Amino acid sequence: MDISLTCRNVMKVFEGDGIKTNALEAIHIAFPKGAFVSIAGPSGSGKSTLLSLLGTLDRPTSGEIYFGEKNVSQLKSRELSDFRFQHIGFIFQQFHLLPTLTALENVMSPLIGRKGSYQKKERAEQFLEQVGLRDKANALPSQLSGGQQQRVAIARALINEPSWLLADEPTGNLDTETGEVIFELLSELNRSKGCGVIFVTHDPALANRAKIQIRMKDGRIISETRESAYV
Repeated sequence: MDISLTCRNVMKVFEGDGIKTNALEAIHIAFPKGAFVSIAGPSGSGKSTLLSLLGTLDRPTSGEIYFGEKNVSQLKSRELSDFRFQHIGFIFQQFHLLPTLTALENVMSPLIGRKGSYQKKERAEQFLEQVGLRDKANALPSQLSGGQQQRVAIARALINEPSWLLADEPTGNLDTETGEVIFELLSELNRSKGCGVIFVTHDPALANRAKIQIRMKDGRIISETRESAYV
């Protein structure tokens, strides 16, 4: 299945207290399967809103979002939930690990209530090993460092081997050295598994290391830089 990702004239408007806010305006962009993408810009530029729409966590006010030939903007809620589970993994700045579950149980948590042709525990153990935390399988989040918690969150996002991994400020709560480890892990997953990665960042140096670099301001894309392989 072709899991390229395309936005066609996407807009997002938030309304409250009689006030309309245009969070995104006329976003038109396409990313090929397996791309490594950064989205950068000042606070309030719309980058996290765009990531939320790309990840189907929210719907655009107008416009269309395609994964390959599938227009996900037209899917019903249950269909969208199933599509998200199959094709999209999320990494958040705040980790969002469940405090009463072990690292292994947190990685397995997206599979609760889902059927699969694989052993859930074995798969979770494999991804914990891939992020270098097999020995921390029985540790609670409170017993892990920030970098270790973020690696558990990455393993959780990978549990169903998604086509796209979306990360909102994945290094934002980490020190520089630990943030570099997380960035390199995302880069390696992109190379070894062909998993597309889109990450939001405030860090220009980090953004500049992506193969496709998107800059946003006031809800619009103001610049786009691509390596020759992605032009």
